[in-house]
Amino acid sequence: MLIDAHCHLDFAEFDDDRDAMFERARAVGVGHFMVPGTTRERWPGVLALGEKRDDVSISLGLHPYFMDEHREEDVEALAQALDEHPEVKALGECGIDARFDESLADQWALFNAQLRLAKSRQLPVVIHCVHANDKVSQRLRQLDLPAGGLIHAFAGSPDQAWKFLDLGFVVGLGGAVTYERAQRLWRAVKSLPEDGFVLETDSPDMPLCGHQGQRNEPARIGQVCEMVANLRGETPEAIAAQSTATAKRVFGLS
Repeated sequence: MLIDAHCHLDFAEFDDDRDAMFERARAVGVGHFMVPGTTRERWPGVLALGEKRDDVSISLGLHPYFMDEHREEDVEALAQALDEHPEVKALGECGIDARFDESLADQWALFNAQLRLAKSRQLPVVIHCVHANDKVSQRLRQLDLPAGGLIHAFAGSPDQAWKFLDLGFVVGLGGAVTYERAQRLWRAVKSLPEDGFVLETDSPDMPLCGHQGQRNEPARIGQVCEMVANLRGETPEAIAAQSTATAKRVFGLS
């Protein structure tokens, strides 16, 4: 069985064929899906999806890409939602996206608030980290979070990967690993221990090589698995088993 450790299956891109999308994924061996919340407005849909389906687990957070949609009171609302919904497996998606320099100060304030909340609840954190690996790992080291978490869509160097691993985090490997230009990421993938990564699609985003411009979906995680297996000189079955075991450990899945 494979677990898609990060996929936005609540997004409107799946409204027309969500059930069929799940069936396609299950047909190729994807048995569980981690769906993160990104904005307060989207939390009810994420919660409803987790309640409806036994094969969906969820997290809730405030994503840095949507800074214009967040309000100061949303952090307090997040704390309340976590208290009211013990089924939530992690806090996130949260983090830093340094492509948006004009909002960086506000991003860090929101990220820090969520990290403190995760620490107080002893929850793992699902982190979006773009062009900020070193600064984010430094902040995580300062906070010493008890439950670690996932560095989603990792695309950094071996050294950056190991900094996160040393802090109790794992890295998410997705569509980026399928591109030949990702030589630095390939070196990182080869360096990881077997319990240091999970496979993910970030559906409907992060398209695989050969599928640019198309909607991504969990059924394609098998191609990510095969690429990781090729890079590491292992079988896809071994990589699937390793990723699944790690996802279960990180998110407390049965």
